[in-house]
Amino acid sequence: MYEYIKGQLTELNATQAVIDCGGVGYLLEISLTTYDKIQRLRETTEPAKLLVHEVVREDAHLLYGFADEGERSLFRLLIGVNGVGVNTARLMLSTLTAVELANAIAMKDEATIKRIKGIGAKTAQRLVLELHDKVKTLGAVADTATSTMSSSPSKEEALAALTMLGFAKTAVEKVLASLDGRLTAEELIKEALKKL
Repeated sequence: MYEYIKGQLTELNATQAVIDCGGVGYLLEISLTTYDKIQRLRETTEPAKLLVHEVVREDAHLLYGFADEGERSLFRLLIGVNGVGVNTARLMLSTLTAVELANAIAMKDEATIKRIKGIGAKTAQRLVLELHDKVKTLGAVADTATSTMSSSPSKEEALAALTMLGFAKTAVEKVLASLDGRLTAEELIKEALKKL
């Protein structure tokens, strides 16, 4: 079983990435979340590293790639639920980030889950019922990031300014969480704009 693949990113689109590793091109199915995280590597010589989940079927051998362990772990939980296949799980992780989806399941927010294309009331209920306790550890990541954000007035100010400029709140929160909270609001905005 593959754990990860690291090499030159040679092809990339919203659903697939090809990584050249030792002269062999590996095609990996990816989510939009992973696409957003690795697309900057297209223009550089920096190697890409994607964590892998392997699916072997009678008619295909597929590799699913993930930019981080949180997304891969949630993907594996999702495909363990009856009625949720690999394509549905990837669609879910393309619509919401792993943290957003884990929080929706942990908070029993079926309305958010049902907004995902192809997910009806019964599937949303099943996801909450089967994964509610299992995703709490993934949801804790979001709670930590949110509490870090709220403890810094400059980050709150930067968040307000960037969302007023039209950037998605969740994307801004993610970027700001990775920045030093001791920076001024102006410095945070400048740094965040480089990453958004």
